[in-house]
Amino acid sequence: MSEDEIRSLCLLAREVFLQQPILLELAAPLKVCGDIHGQYSDLLRLFEHGGFPPHSNYLFLGDYVDRGKQSLETICLLLAYKVKFPENFFLLRGNHECASINQIYGFYDECKRRYSVRLWKTFTDCFNCLPIAAVIHDKIFCCHGGLSPDLQSLEQVGLLHRFHVKFLFFSFFQHSY
Repeated sequence: MSEDEIRSLCLLAREVFLQQPILLELAAPLKVCGDIHGQYSDLLRLFEHGGFPPHSNYLFLGDYVDRGKQSLETICLLLAYKVKFPENFFLLRGNHECASINQIYGFYDECKRRYSVRLWKTFTDCFNCLPIAAVIHDKIFCCHGGLSPDLQSLEQVGLLHRFHVKFLFFSFFQHSY
């Protein structure tokens, strides 16, 4: 993909994320998947085993980039599925979707090497719009690695301002590394 195509994909995905709440309320059945970390071939195997969208519904819990060699392919495929199937395919924000983390663990370097720092900033803007948690059938709470201990109820999570969440993530995960 060209840099302009990736930038357009990020902008489209950002708009989809902004149309949905920060706390998703989802219905089963759906497949819940953990950290992918730029392992594109593993992501494809997940879809081969579990079914490709839209035949299967998915909730990913974050950490799409860093560590693996194909973070760009991984996040682009996930964002494309989100744009194409916004009501059946869900992505939550993980700590590696924070600029302060993915600048250290490889995604920044991959963007800079293959495209530009400007593209990395576009991804950062997109990541800042990701929802942070989901509830499946009012019974199963899903998030990447935890939320602030100051949050005592789902209502408080739902009232968070999306663009302030990066500070919650940074302070929470800063202590868990």
